[in-house]
Amino acid sequence: MSEATRERPAADRPPPRGPGGGHGPFGGMSAPAEKAMNFGPSARRLIGKLRPERLWLLLVLVLAVVSVTFSVIGPRLLGQGTNLIFSGIVSKALPSGASQADIIAGLRAAGETAKADMLSGMTLTPGLGIDVAALSAVLLWAMILYVLSSTFSWIQAYVLNGVVQRTVFRLRDEIEAKINRLPLRYFDTVQRGELLSRVTNDVDNVSQSLQQSLSQIVTSLLTVIGVIVMMFLLSPLLAVIALVTVPLTLVTTMLIAKRSQKLFVGQWKNTGELNGQIEETFTGHALVKVFGRQKEVEERFRVKNEELYQASFGAQFISGMIMPAMTFIGNLVYVGIAVVGGLQVASGTMQLGDVQAFIQYSRQFTQPLAQLGSMANLLQSGVASAERVFDLLDGEEQSPDPKPAETPPTVHGRLAFEDVSFRYTADQPLIEHISLIAEPGQTVAIVGPTGAGKTTLVNLMMRFYELDSGRITLDGVDVAKMTRDDLRGRMGMVLQDTWLFGGTIRENIAYGRPDATEEDIQAAARATYVDRFVHSLPDGYDTVLDDEGGNVSAGEKQLLTIARAFLAKPSVLILDEATSSVDTRTEVLVQKAMSALRADRTSFVIAHRLSTIRDADLILVMEAGRIVELGAHDELLAADGAYHALYNAQFAAPVTDEV
Repeated sequence: MSEATRERPAADRPPPRGPGGGHGPFGGMSAPAEKAMNFGPSARRLIGKLRPERLWLLLVLVLAVVSVTFSVIGPRLLGQGTNLIFSGIVSKALPSGASQADIIAGLRAAGETAKADMLSGMTLTPGLGIDVAALSAVLLWAMILYVLSSTFSWIQAYVLNGVVQRTVFRLRDEIEAKINRLPLRYFDTVQRGELLSRVTNDVDNVSQSLQQSLSQIVTSLLTVIGVIVMMFLLSPLLAVIALVTVPLTLVTTMLIAKRSQKLFVGQWKNTGELNGQIEETFTGHALVKVFGRQKEVEERFRVKNEELYQASFGAQFISGMIMPAMTFIGNLVYVGIAVVGGLQVASGTMQLGDVQAFIQYSRQFTQPLAQLGSMANLLQSGVASAERVFDLLDGEEQSPDPKPAETPPTVHGRLAFEDVSFRYTADQPLIEHISLIAEPGQTVAIVGPTGAGKTTLVNLMMRFYELDSGRITLDGVDVAKMTRDDLRGRMGMVLQDTWLFGGTIRENIAYGRPDATEEDIQAAARATYVDRFVHSLPDGYDTVLDDEGGNVSAGEKQLLTIARAFLAKPSVLILDEATSSVDTRTEVLVQKAMSALRADRTSFVIAHRLSTIRDADLILVMEAGRIVELGAHDELLAADGAYHALYNAQFAAPVTDEV
C-alpha cells in the first residue's frame, strides 16, 4: 500500500514553476505560458479520434445522403404542385374549347406579347380548373418524402450520438490512463483546478462540439451539393447567381474566425485558471476567514472573472457575427433570384412553380452555408478545448517499468542509498551524495529543519521521482529495476496530510488490502485505537465519510490512515509526522501501536517532535539535502552537534532577553 504526498513543505517540493504552481489559498495564480492555437493539426488529431468508428461514420454518411436526397426533391414536387394550381386557375379563365396554341396566337396578334410569352411557358387546358387528382398525388408524394427524410435524419442523429459518446468515452479513458502515467513532478507544476477543468469542462466541450458540428457539417455539405444540382437543372442562370454566395461566405467566415480564434483559446484558458482559483480558495476557506483575506480573494476573483468575461464576450460576439453576415448575403441573393426569376416567368422561360422551387432551394442553399459558418464558432471552441486536452495527453510520462523487471527473492526490508543525488531543478541542489543503509527491522528517524529534504528522501524510495545519480536498493535489487507497483506494494506510507475518500470507514481501512476479512479490519482498528471512536458513531464501521473526511476529527482521520497502513502489513513503513494531528494521550497509545507495527520491518520516521523518535535505532540529521549527523539519540546528544541544537531548541527553557 502506498500514497503519494499531496503537498509538501515548500523547500521539499519543486519550486514553482508554471501554470498555477503555488499552493494554499493565496498562491499559485501565475498565468500559463501563452500558446498559439494551431487549429489545423489539432482539428485533424481530434477527427483522428473518430477512426475506430469509421464503419458507423460510413452509415451516418449513407443515412445523411438518403435524408438529404428526399429533402432536396421536396421543393421540386411542391413547385410542380404550384404549377398545377396556377395552371388550373389560368386555364379556368380561358375560353373553353380553344386550344392553348390558338389563344397564344390570338394574344400575339392583339399585341399582348408579354401575356403570350408567359402562357407559352405553361401547360394549359382552357376551360378546365385545377387538376385535383394530380395535385393530391404530388402533395402526397411530397409528404412521404419529407417524412422519410425526417426519419432517416433521426436515425442518423441516433447513430452519430453513439459515435460521439463512444469517442469521448475512449478519450476519458485515455486521460485517466495518462494521469496514472504522469510523474508526480507534473502535478507539482499544474494547479489542481486547472487540471480538473481540462478533464471535465474541456472534455465536455469537445463532446458537445463533435455532437453538433459533425451532424451539421455532413448534412450541410450534402445539402449544398444536392441543392446545386437541382438549381442547375431548374435554371443555370439563377444557379450562377446563387453560387455568388459561396466565395462571399468563405471570405466572411475566414475573416471573422481568424479574429475570434485567439479569444476562444483565452476563454478556455481563463476558465481553467478561474476553476483553479475557486478550488484553491474553497479548500483554504477557513484560512481565508482566519486571516481576514476575503477582500483580497474577492478582488482576485473579480479580476480573473472579468478576464474570463472579456474573453468570452469577445469570442462569442465576434463569432456570433457569422450568422447575421450569412443571413445578409442570403437576402441579397434572394432579391437577385426573385427579380431574375420573375423576369423569366414573364418571358415564359420558367414556370411560376419552378421559380418558387428555386427560391426554396436558394434558402436551402444559403441556410447550410450559414450553418457551416456558425459551426466555425463551435469548432473553434471545441478545438481550443481539444488542444488543452491534447496538451495533457502529450505531457512527459514517467519512465516505463523495466522489462523484464527484477524482484527481491525474499523481502527483508534492507534499504540502501548509494551515493544518491537529486534536484528538482538543475540550478538548485537538494539531495547531494547521500549514502546510508537501513537494516531489516531498524527504525530510522529523519530530522532536520524545514526544507532539508526529509520528505524528498522518502519520495525517492517510493520512486515518485527518479534519481539524478546513484541508486537505491531494496534487499540488493535496484528499485529502478523493479516495477513501481511491486516496489510500492512492499511499502506503506502514513502522511502528515491525511487522505480519505468518500466511502465507509471499513472501506477506507481496507483500501490498501481489499481482500482483508472483517476480522483483519477490526484487528487493525483495535491495534491503532480506531475501534474506540468507531463504536461511538451511529453506523459504526458502516459510517460513510465524505471525500474530505469532514464528519470525523483531524485526529480520528489520522488514526484511520494509520490503521490502513497497519492492515496492509508492508515490508517497509514510512511515517511522515504521522501523529501530528492526534492529542497527547492518543499519541502515547499510537506510539505503542507504531512500535508493534514497526516490529520486524524497516521503518522510516520523519519527525519534528524529537520526543517521538528517542527510541529510534538510527537518527539521520539532514541539512540542505545532506546527512550531517547520524547515530542513536544519546550518541547524538553527546556529540553536541546539529541534533543537540535541535533538541535544545525544543526542550531547553526559554531564554529571556535582557535590555
